[in-house]
Amino acid sequence: MDQYRAPDSIVIHPSILYFGTPVVLISTRNADGSTNITPMSSAWALADRVVIGLAAGGQGVANLQRERECVLNLASEDLQEATERMAPTTGSDPVPDWKQVNGYRHVADKFALAGLHAVASHEVSAPRIAECPLQLEARVALMVERPVDDWRHGPGGYVIAELQVLRVHAHEDIVVPGTQHIDPVRYQPLFYLFRHYVGRGTGLGKTFKAEV
Repeated sequence: MDQYRAPDSIVIHPSILYFGTPVVLISTRNADGSTNITPMSSAWALADRVVIGLAAGGQGVANLQRERECVLNLASEDLQEATERMAPTTGSDPVPDWKQVNGYRHVADKFALAGLHAVASHEVSAPRIAECPLQLEARVALMVERPVDDWRHGPGGYVIAELQVLRVHAHEDIVVPGTQHIDPVRYQPLFYLFRHYVGRGTGLGKTFKAEV
């Protein structure tokens, strides 16, 4: 007879649902030709598409809507401090009221603030972030804006963007030599988990589909 007893559980109402997603630093081109960096952590991928979610009304969203392209720079564990330095900043000037209330301030040069370096992209106008081990040049395939009633006094809603990846750049030391595959041991992505930064941790095994 099966003696299993299910763990006790309770119904909760968490303020956020960041249950563990990678940190992405999105670089986009501003209207004046300068670069904005948007730290975010709502992204998932299938085939050559990456779908992201961003609060509406920010500089990064405005740039995506206008330029229709960006670079998705995936942060590594050692970029946690740099990422957090950018987290309470915005490229919007003046700072939107709802961001001011939440402690944001305007910063025009986020590369300098975070101690990061720009390198030219091949397919899009926005630069890549040299320190990020994976850099995905992408073009907007679809953007949809959705209202959120609870956010009516803030950004009002969010934007879902489907991006087609045009080119992938990877640091050589995370690529399995002689292949097109990322080494899952050497690659150390940064994750965002219920508003805390965490690393990858110890590997637990691989799926039957794994190629390396």
